[in-house]
Amino acid sequence: MSKEPFRRVTWIVLDSVGIGAMPDAASYGHDDPFSDTIGNIARQRTLNLPHLAGLGLGNIKPIPHVGPVDRPSAAYGKCALASPGKDTTTGHWEMAGIHLPKPFPLYPNGFPPDVMEEFERRIGRRTLGNKAASGTEIIKELGEEHMRTGSPIVYTSADSVFQVAAHEEVIPLWELYKICETAREIMRGPHEVGRVIARPFIGKPGAFVRTPNRQDFALPPPKGMLLDQLDDHGVEVLSIGKIFDVFLGRGIREHEKSKSNADGMAKTLEALDALPAGMIFVNLVDFDQQYGHRNDVEGYARALEEVDAWLPSLFAKLDKKDVLVLTADHGCDPTTPSTDHSREYVPLLVYRPRNTTGVNLGVRPTLSDIGQTVAENFGAHLTEGTSFLASL
Repeated sequence: MSKEPFRRVTWIVLDSVGIGAMPDAASYGHDDPFSDTIGNIARQRTLNLPHLAGLGLGNIKPIPHVGPVDRPSAAYGKCALASPGKDTTTGHWEMAGIHLPKPFPLYPNGFPPDVMEEFERRIGRRTLGNKAASGTEIIKELGEEHMRTGSPIVYTSADSVFQVAAHEEVIPLWELYKICETAREIMRGPHEVGRVIARPFIGKPGAFVRTPNRQDFALPPPKGMLLDQLDDHGVEVLSIGKIFDVFLGRGIREHEKSKSNADGMAKTLEALDALPAGMIFVNLVDFDQQYGHRNDVEGYARALEEVDAWLPSLFAKLDKKDVLVLTADHGCDPTTPSTDHSREYVPLLVYRPRNTTGVNLGVRPTLSDIGQTVAENFGAHLTEGTSFLASL
């Protein structure tokens, strides 16, 4: 490596902020070929994104009222997903150098009877739900019946997940976690979902609220992925948001959960004060969780503008030994009829204060190119991906 390495990497995943359908999108859903999360939002509602525009967001592809600009200050491009799928685990794992041979299973119509029968037999309780649903909506719908019957609520989402919701005064946390461990044991082979998630809540009918005692029972990522490599090289990694859960905490020295994008952004600034060297790995999930799946175009647009308005305070914390990576894990276009994720390219913006000349990184064939770049910066190497470090 000819240039001096960056001392610190701040890597922010704007969850579900896609930038246009991939060529194979038609095989992932009826609406996927028409999905263009940022572009379609910009066509419906004027986006005020001066700082993202300045980095080169509209240079990746023209976006109404955003760009291109004449002199972008970041390296810019877009990444394809090489792995099959369009979910959280697939996207994040690929960033870390893991390519999946087959997609994680999804259950838009609920889990099959043989799975549910074995699950109920082993936990000694009947269940409610067994469908794809919003977590807040399903506890509103079935929470009262759950309190009356003691039956846990089972549901899934657009991700490869088996979720179990229960009131903390009906099924105590220790039992809910045990129930989820049982689900994790059952969901093997063809049913090996990315995550089983405990979703505890409290309150009275009409006023249920989820508690912070969520717990994820994720599949362990294969050995040798980026965070393992960084750990082996003594690189300190601090994560914010759901990164810790997606990677089962592997290679992560410190982690902070986040309640919202605003909370995640505030914690990112705190992390920059606390960690002078290493990597800060952040997921801002509101785009996906609050707005994409609910087809809330205005909410999604506002969330993009809030991140844009926050960027100057982030830039102020960076010096010439820093590099900032902004990307996403998949799409979730709120303008299409589907409420599912979308098979999209994701934006890639790499800002380095020591060199604010725009560089076109082109179309990267895999998200692993980002992981390989970070690996090379810290003296490591992944089996997948091509580094673009020399272009920075």
